[in-house]
Amino acid sequence: MTAVRRRGVFLDRDGVLNEVSLRDGRPHPPGSLAELRLISGVAECLADLKRHGFLLIVVTNQPDVARGTQTAAAVEEMHGFLTSRLPLDHVYTCYHDDASRCDCRKPKPGLVLQAAAEHGIDVKESYLIGDRWRDIEAGHRARCKTVFIDYGYAEKRPAAPATFETTSLRGAVDWILASAQSEGVR
Repeated sequence: MTAVRRRGVFLDRDGVLNEVSLRDGRPHPPGSLAELRLISGVAECLADLKRHGFLLIVVTNQPDVARGTQTAAAVEEMHGFLTSRLPLDHVYTCYHDDASRCDCRKPKPGLVLQAAAEHGIDVKESYLIGDRWRDIEAGHRARCKTVFIDYGYAEKRPAAPATFETTSLRGAVDWILASAQSEGVR
């Protein structure tokens, strides 16, 4: 008997769940829990996805730990706050920088594939929401449907287009729910 595979939404952290600070048009994560601000309406958006049976998995790069400008403890404190306030099922974090050449740093799909294996998620029936090219590339490599939240950052855009583009988390969630409904999933 084949196990039933679940559907998930993989979420980047900074710019999707919480606000970023912009410096020269580029996004930067909060430096501490005191600086962490949830994106307006994020709890309601995630609750809508949960009501429709999606697992909610955060997949986030936090290279400032490897760079020595952030501590893993500070990152984990922020993740504790997020999981206490939002209906998240799990948070997967890559603490490496590009120089590490690890499999978990987006744009590689390691975090998505690890989460899928551990939670029984069917990646082809799942979605990845991100606000940077690395997120969308990781989703493509994992074979997820991708949703790009375009905030107009002054940086590289995804090389291959996302399955859907929007300018807000609400737009991403509404599209996912409409897409899932059109596919006959409740």
